[in-house]
Amino acid sequence: MSSLTYDLTLAGLSIGSAAALTGIGLIVTHRATGVLNFAHGAIAMVCAYLLRQFTVEWGWPLALGASVTLLLVAPAIGLVLERFVFRPLSLLGGDPARTLVASIGVFVLLVGGAALVWGTGARTDAPTLVPADPWRQLAVAVALAAGVGAVTRRTRFGTELRAVVDDRPLAVLGGVDADRVAAAGWAFGSFTAGLTGVLLAPYVRLDPYGLPLLVIEVMAVAVAARMRSLPVAVVVALGIGVAQSQLTRLHPSGWAEPLLLAVGANLFVVALLVAALVLPGIGTRDALPRPVTVRAATPPGAWPVAVVLFLLPLGFAGSDLHTSVQVPALGVVLLSLVVVTGRGGQISLGQAAYAGLGALFTALLAAGRFPGLPRLPELAALAVAVLLVAPLGVLTGWPAIGRHGLALAVATFAVGVGVSRFVFEQPYAVAGLSLDRPAGFGGDRAYYVLELVLLAVALLAAHTLRRGRPGRALAALRDHEAGASAAGVRVPALKLTAFVAGAALAALGGGMLGMGLRAFDATEYDPVRSLLWFAAVVVLGADSVLGALVAAALLVGLDAGARGGVAAALIGLLAVLVGRFPEGPYEALRAAVSRLRPERRATLTPVGLGARRHLRTATGGRPGPLAPPPAVEAVATTGTGGRPRPHPVPAAPPGTGRGSGPHPRPTPAAPRRGTGPRTGPDTVRETGSHPARSLPTGPRPEPAPPAGAGRPPGTGGGPSRRGKAGAALRGGADAGTLVARGLRVAYGGFTALDGVTLDVPPGRVTAVVGPNGAGKSTLFHCLAGTLRPSGGRVLFAGRDVTRLAAHARTRLGIARTFQQLAVFPSLTVAENVRVGAEQGRIADPGAAERALRLLGLDGPVRSLPAAGLPTGTLRRVELARALAGSPRVLLLDEPAAGLDTGEVSALARVLRALAADGTALLVVEHDLDLVADLAHTVHVMTAGRIVASGPADRVLDPGSGG
Repeated sequence: MSSLTYDLTLAGLSIGSAAALTGIGLIVTHRATGVLNFAHGAIAMVCAYLLRQFTVEWGWPLALGASVTLLLVAPAIGLVLERFVFRPLSLLGGDPARTLVASIGVFVLLVGGAALVWGTGARTDAPTLVPADPWRQLAVAVALAAGVGAVTRRTRFGTELRAVVDDRPLAVLGGVDADRVAAAGWAFGSFTAGLTGVLLAPYVRLDPYGLPLLVIEVMAVAVAARMRSLPVAVVVALGIGVAQSQLTRLHPSGWAEPLLLAVGANLFVVALLVAALVLPGIGTRDALPRPVTVRAATPPGAWPVAVVLFLLPLGFAGSDLHTSVQVPALGVVLLSLVVVTGRGGQISLGQAAYAGLGALFTALLAAGRFPGLPRLPELAALAVAVLLVAPLGVLTGWPAIGRHGLALAVATFAVGVGVSRFVFEQPYAVAGLSLDRPAGFGGDRAYYVLELVLLAVALLAAHTLRRGRPGRALAALRDHEAGASAAGVRVPALKLTAFVAGAALAALGGGMLGMGLRAFDATEYDPVRSLLWFAAVVVLGADSVLGALVAAALLVGLDAGARGGVAAALIGLLAVLVGRFPEGPYEALRAAVSRLRPERRATLTPVGLGARRHLRTATGGRPGPLAPPPAVEAVATTGTGGRPRPHPVPAAPPGTGRGSGPHPRPTPAAPRRGTGPRTGPDTVRETGSHPARSLPTGPRPEPAPPAGAGRPPGTGGGPSRRGKAGAALRGGADAGTLVARGLRVAYGGFTALDGVTLDVPPGRVTAVVGPNGAGKSTLFHCLAGTLRPSGGRVLFAGRDVTRLAAHARTRLGIARTFQQLAVFPSLTVAENVRVGAEQGRIADPGAAERALRLLGLDGPVRSLPAAGLPTGTLRRVELARALAGSPRVLLLDEPAAGLDTGEVSALARVLRALAADGTALLVVEHDLDLVADLAHTVHVMTAGRIVASGPADRVLDPGSGG
C-alpha cells in the first residue's frame, strides 16, 4: 500500500508541476499587464504542435526543435500579442471589457488556425521533452517559480513590475517604461505556456480543442493565488495534483459511484468552481462591453435582407438544407447573449452549458428518462426543458451579484466547464440517449419552418427585454451599475432576471439544435463553444439582435462550406482587432467608406453671397468665417466612429439669451473648475426649447424658505415657477429627516469616520466641507447606501436604514448624484430621466416630463443620446433623473464639478427652490462660495470627525479651509 501511495504521489507531482507552470505564466502576465490571459492554453497547444512539426514531420533534432519553439517562437507570440493586440487597448485606457474580448479572440483565433493547419484529429506521437520523471518536472516548476520570485523582488525590473501593477499611470510618470514591462510579461507568460504545452502533449490528447481547454481548467491554481502569489500557486497546484492522483485508488459503489469517479478525475475543475464561486473575486473593474458612445444604428435595409436570407433555405434541398436548420437554432442561443451581455452588460462564458442542458433535458423528457416526469412529445418536452433550465440561470446569476469583471468571467466559465465535465461527458447522463424531431416536422423543410416560428418567438422575447421599462433598466445596469442602483433599479434582482432569461433562451436554442441534428452531441456544447459564441456576439454587435443572427449564419455557414476552423479563425481575428476598431467592424467599414468619399464643400446661397459682399464693403477686406445662422445652434455629440454629429437645436431668440436685454448672446464663460470630466466639446453649448429657463444667469426671484427656517445668503423672496415644479415632482408627500448617529468606518488601521453625527432636515440645505481625506465621501456613501458603516446608525423618518442597499433607499425617497457623472450614455436624455421616474419612490408617469421641464431639458435635446453632451447638460440630466423619482432627501456630491459660473448660478437657484418646497438637501462641495450662498447649515470635517457646525456665515470665516 505504501508503494502504491508513493507511486500515486509521484504521478500527482507530475500533474501538479504542469499545473504550476500554467499558474506561474498566468500570474506573471496578469501582474505585468492586468490581463487574464484566456489564450494561455491556446498558446500551449500551438507550441506543442510546432514542436511536433519540427521533430516528427521535418526531422529536426529534439534539442533544436525545443530551443526554437520555447526560446524563439513562444516569446515571439507574446511580443506580437502585446505590441499589436494589447498595447493599442492600453492606449485606449486598458478597458477590461476589451482586453477580455481580445484575450478570448486570441484563443479562438489560435484554435481555429490550428484546426485549419493541422486538422481537428488527435495526435498521439508528440515528442517527449522531459522524461516521465516527476522529480525533474517538479524541479522545473520550482526553479521557474524561484527565478521569477528572485527577479521580481531583487532586481530593478522587479521593482518596475510592482510599480506598474500597483499604479500604471503613476509608474509611467515616474519614468518606468510600462510597455517594456508589459512586453517582458507577455514574453515570459507565453514561454511558460509553451513549456506547459510541450510537457503535457505526450501524455494527453493533442488536438486543437482538448489541450487548450485542459490548460484553461488549471486556471484554478492562479485564481486561488489571487493572481499574485507564486508560492501559493505552486503549492495549490501540487496539492491538487497529488489529491487527484490519490483519489484514483477509491472505488465507490452505489448510485453515487459515477459522480464520485467524475469528481476524482476532474479535481482541478472542482477547484476552479470553488475558487471562482467561493473565494473572493479577482479584479473589481467592470469587464463588460459597455458602450461609450451612441448605439450604432442598424444599416438601412438590413432587416428586409435578413428576412429574405432566412427564407432562402426553404428552396434548398439535401445537405444544404440539413446544414441550414442549424442557423435559427444557433441564432436563438446567441440571442441569449444579446440579453445577458449586450443589453444587461453581464459577461457570461457559460451559455453553452445552458444550451446543452436544454438539449439534454429535451432528450430525457422525450425518452421518458427524466426523474419524476412522464414521457412527453418532443415539442412539449422542449417547452418543459426550457422551464427546467431557466431557474438554473441562477448558477451564473448569483455570482454576478457580487462579482464584476474578471471575477465574473472566471465564475461563469467555471460553471460552464463544470456542467460539461460532470454532466455532458458522463455515461450516467447521456448513455443510450437519442433525440428525434416533433411529429409532423420530421423533414428538413418542415422543421426549418418550425424553427423560424420559434426564432420569431425568441426575437419577440428579446425585443421585450431590450425595450420599454425592462430594457431601460438593463441598459442603465450595463452603462453604470452604481448609477442604476442610485436611480432605484433593483440591481441584484435585475441581474438574476437577465441570467434566467438568458438561460431560457439558450435552452430553447440548444433543444432546437439537438432536434435538428437528431441527437444529443456533447461536443456541440463544450466550453470552447461558449468562448467562440461570446466573441462572435461581442464583435458583431453585443446589443444587436441582427448581429446575433449574422453571427449564427457565419458560424454555421463558414464551417459547413469550408474546412473546419474557418469561422473560429475569422471571429478570433475580428476580436483581436478590437483595439484597432473599438466600435466594431460595421462602424469601422462605414468610417472607411466615408473617408473614401470626396469631401463636399459648402457653398453659399444667394442670400449668403449678398451678406458676404455687404460685409466686405463694410469692413474693407475679407470677413472672418461666417457665424452659424441665429436660428440654429449645433450641439455636437460624438457618434460612433469618433466623428461629431451635429444635432440642430433651436437657439434662443433675441432677448432671451443667457444675458438680459436684446443684446446678442455673449460667449459662455470659461469653466471655473476642471474637476468634472468633460464629455463633450468645450466650446459647444446646447439649450432646450426654453433656453432662458434652462440656463439662466441674470437675477431671478427666489422662493422663500419654509416657516422657521433661516434664509441662506443671497436669496430673494417671492414665488418661483421652479418651486411649483419642484412641489409637483415631490407629489405633495411629507418629507422626512435623514439622521446619522455615531457613524464609524475603518479601513485596516485607518479610521475614515470616527463617530460622525449630523441631521439633514427637510426644507433646508446642509453642506459638508473639509480638506481632501477628511471623510466627506465616506460619509456620503454611508448615507447613500453604497457603504455600510462598521458602527453607528443611519435613520430616515425614524426608520433604521443602515443595512438597506442604495436602490432600497432610493425607493424610500433618498436620491443622490455623483461627483463623477453617472449618466447612461447609450440612452437618450429623456430615457435617462424616465429610468428615475420608473424606479423611484413614486411610480409617476408624469414625473419625468416635469423634471425635464424644470431643468430645461424638454426641448430637442431630450431626444439626443447622453453620450457626448457637454458636462453642464449631463449634470442637469443626472439631477433631473434624481428628481424624477420624487425624492424627499437629495444627496449631492460635488454638484458644481466642471460647471462654469452661469451654470453654477442656475444650479444654485434650482437647489434653493427645491429646499423651499420641503426637500432635504445635503451638499458635499469644495466650492466655498457656492456653499456660502446656498447652505443653511455647514459642517466642517477633519480626520473623520465633524469639528465645526453652524450657519454658513459663522462657520465659513476667512480662516477656514475647503
